[in-house]
Amino acid sequence: RRDHGFERAFIDVYESGKMNKINPLAYWTFEDCWDYINKYQINYHPLHDKGYPSIGDAKDTVPVPKEKWFEYAGERSGRFTGLKNKDGSTKTECGIHVDGAERTFDRDLWIEGKVEKVDIKAVEGLKNTIVTVYAPWCPFSQNMEEEFAKLAEDSSLGLSVTAARGDEERELARSLGVEAFPTTFVVDGEGKRTKYPSEERTVDAWKNFIAANAA
Repeated sequence: RRDHGFERAFIDVYESGKMNKINPLAYWTFEDCWDYINKYQINYHPLHDKGYPSIGDAKDTVPVPKEKWFEYAGERSGRFTGLKNKDGSTKTECGIHVDGAERTFDRDLWIEGKVEKVDIKAVEGLKNTIVTVYAPWCPFSQNMEEEFAKLAEDSSLGLSVTAARGDEERELARSLGVEAFPTTFVVDGEGKRTKYPSEERTVDAWKNFIAANAA
C-alpha cells in the first residue's frame, strides 16, 4: 500500500518488471483495512491484539503503540529493528522487495555533471536553489536523473540545482516535508521552500514552477 512509507508511495495496482506484482490494496490506508475488518466482522491475526500491526521477522519485530498504527508509515515502524542493508541504510523491506525489485541499485545518482550534491542536513539552510530529495534505489528518482541533469545545464536558470539523498536520514527528511521520493522544492532567496506538486518531472515543467515561486 502507498501509505506503508517512502519506498511504496507511488506504487500502482499492477507493477511490471523482473518481478510482476499485483497490489490490490495499493490505494487503501491501514485505517481503511481496519474499517473493512470491523464492518464485515473479518477474523484477523491474534498478534494484532498483542501490539503488532505488521511483522518483519520473528526476532527483530517489536510492538508498536496503538496510537501510532495509523500514522504515515507507523504500521511498519516496528519491523527489522536495528537491522541494516548491505549499503548501510536502515532495513525496511523483506527480500521480495529487495533483490531485483525497488531497492536494487548499483550506484548513487548525479555522480557527474552540474547537479550539486548536498547533505540532507544542509537542506534547511539552502537558498536560491531547486533541490530534490531522492533515494538512489527509487525508480522515480532514477527516471528523473537525466532530465534533472539537463536542468542543471541551463545557465539562464538564475539559481543552483541541487540534490540530497534522503533515505538514510528518514526522520530528518520527513521533518523537511518529504513524504515520498523524489520530492523537489524550489527555495527562494529568503530560504522559503515551496514543494513541487507535480509528477511531471521535465525541464520545462520545473522551469515554469521556478518562474512562479523563486522570486
